[in-house]
Amino acid sequence: MQNYPKNVLLISGKRKSGKDFISEKIVNRLGADKTLIVRISAPIKSHWSKLHSLDFDKLSGTDEYKEKYRKDMIQWGEQIRREDYGYFCKAAIDMFGAMQKQIWIVSDIRRQTDIRWFMENFGAVVKTLRLRAGQDVRKQRGFIFTPGVDDVESECGLDHFNNWDWEFQNNGSDDAEKICMAVEGWIYSEN
Repeated sequence: MQNYPKNVLLISGKRKSGKDFISEKIVNRLGADKTLIVRISAPIKSHWSKLHSLDFDKLSGTDEYKEKYRKDMIQWGEQIRREDYGYFCKAAIDMFGAMQKQIWIVSDIRRQTDIRWFMENFGAVVKTLRLRAGQDVRKQRGFIFTPGVDDVESECGLDHFNNWDWEFQNNGSDDAEKICMAVEGWIYSEN
């Protein structure tokens, strides 16, 4: 049995900063045979869809369907985290079968407890990346400020965290290329 993971990249950023786009770009460049996107929000959406007989695929998408339930999902998730801050981290690893892949891209780190959990469990192989995008760019990508969503811990919990391995602007394709090159350099130097 392989000793996986060999690399864990924790990506954080505000809504519409490009976390999913960058995560998918990295997987495409490194290869899906050894790289996997782990989404902490996926088990939240899965549990929520089962509890309320909702469409999981639509809840995982980017349209209004998800936005209609986002605030309630956040509140419910916070309640679970108060009991076990690593609950959804563990659930996401299981849900995606992550232990079978060398490289994990955790695309939606939102809280200091998320970082803490991964550092406690995989510390030596973990790197953190904060994506930033200009307000105008985020609006072009569909961002609309929503009270109760954009002003709570799920969006603001890492605003004052300053211990990032990398911080990048993600306002376009040149930025995306720089981000991918930095991550690839780290991955290839470690493997």
